[in-house]
Amino acid sequence: MLKRPNRSRIISRREVLRVAYAGLAASALAKATSAEAAEIAALTATPPAGFKPLNIPGKVVKVAAKGDFASYMQPNQLWPKADVASRMLEKALTEYTGTQSLSEALAKFIHKDDIVAVKVNGIAGQKGYTMATNFEVILPVVQGLLKLGVPADKITVYEQYPTFLAGTRVNVRDWKLPEGVKSGTHNNNDHPMPDIKVYQGIKTRYCRFFTEASAVINITMMKDHGICGYTGTLKNITHGNVNNPQDHHEHNASPQIAMLYNHPIVTSRVRLHITDAFKVTYDKGPLDKDPKTRVPHGAVYVSTDPVAMDTVGWKVIDEERKAHSLPSLKDSGREPSYIRVAGELGLGVHDASAIKVSTFEI
Repeated sequence: MLKRPNRSRIISRREVLRVAYAGLAASALAKATSAEAAEIAALTATPPAGFKPLNIPGKVVKVAAKGDFASYMQPNQLWPKADVASRMLEKALTEYTGTQSLSEALAKFIHKDDIVAVKVNGIAGQKGYTMATNFEVILPVVQGLLKLGVPADKITVYEQYPTFLAGTRVNVRDWKLPEGVKSGTHNNNDHPMPDIKVYQGIKTRYCRFFTEASAVINITMMKDHGICGYTGTLKNITHGNVNNPQDHHEHNASPQIAMLYNHPIVTSRVRLHITDAFKVTYDKGPLDKDPKTRVPHGAVYVSTDPVAMDTVGWKVIDEERKAHSLPSLKDSGREPSYIRVAGELGLGVHDASAIKVSTFEI
């Protein structure tokens, strides 16, 4: 008979990790000059006066599309129909927030006086627009922010490299963002903040689009990853924003992803996670190397909890791997243990029994 884990031991481990991280951060700060320390402290975001963004640990809303895959996708079967994606996104956000419209829902996370950065994910779409955050999901988010009252020039949609952003079709040919809304790429060299040492003394910086924003919306995907096993919400924010992601890949990028996310520069500004799961990649990711591993899923997920979202995504990928006669991520030697560590650091809920996934269909 399996023994239930001792709760006091679990709590103790969590506290040990928190203390360890606090010690690392304090040590790094102590080694910084007073000017650097002040600048790093200044990079911790603060919501507009009187505004408290909605945050519900452990809650995830999933909205699935009715019908077969072909019925809600465009003729190329790669991109969702714009009206379907918009309605699914609105349903997910309104159910999550208990509001009546997409803009009202966004108002629970974003204030009209915020400077908003929207981090998308296009690394697997850069050759043929095949497996990236869909423009049809990105556009209604931006339109909702504008309707909320956020000025166009205070909204930026960005990625790491130009080919990655092009993979999402943002501002490619007729797929244009509304007038005045900015887009950009940081190219791993637009990081004008002091170095910080989050893990094993490795100097790291977060990009300008990220640090200049008071609020960040993360629009990502569910994919297998050849190094860390799974890539979703947490990794899109960490390795998609730092200047040296290649330096944070050892031993399946765990605990690096969790620790990079746990910095106040991150936790103070990431407000909302939207997962575009019209398609998922169950193997050979994160690039779209084998079309056979890119399969329909037909859903949009939203959450404020990156750990819960990634825990759900990990399960989705493992279920697809099982359905295709592949070993689990753990059995393949690529267990995304950083997700569990992120939960232990208090970044969200990893215990599947404590995660509430509400599912709707339209």
